[in-house]
Amino acid sequence: MAVIDADGLVLGRLCTHVAKRLLKGEEIIVINAEKTIISGNKAQLLEHYRHRHERGSKMHGPHPPRTPDRLLKRSVRGMLEYKKPSGRAAYKRLKVYIGVPKDLGDQKPETIEGAKKPNLARSISLGELSKELGWRSVS
Repeated sequence: MAVIDADGLVLGRLCTHVAKRLLKGEEIIVINAEKTIISGNKAQLLEHYRHRHERGSKMHGPHPPRTPDRLLKRSVRGMLEYKKPSGRAAYKRLKVYIGVPKDLGDQKPETIEGAKKPNLARSISLGELSKELGWRSVS
């Protein structure tokens, strides 16, 4: 079981590493999902995600995720063949948390150097994006 700290990592790069490791049979826990970064123009990203939420109806969906942990998990799902048994099994081996759970506080999380992108001029964190979409954090 691997514990990955998503603080300051780029969403797409993190998800590709996680998806590859899940397909190899590894169990992965991602912590600090709200601190993951999406690179790009903030206004365009907000417009894109708001448009996704305006589709459909409240009664019949689709119902895209708003919370940072669900957004990250859904991004990983897009990189797996989740309609096949191997992809479904891999997706079940993934757990994503907002912050650090108490039972994982003593473990040393790893970070993925290939998912870091220093000095991003235009970016938004998953926590900021979620708050713009209507997520009300507990803390």
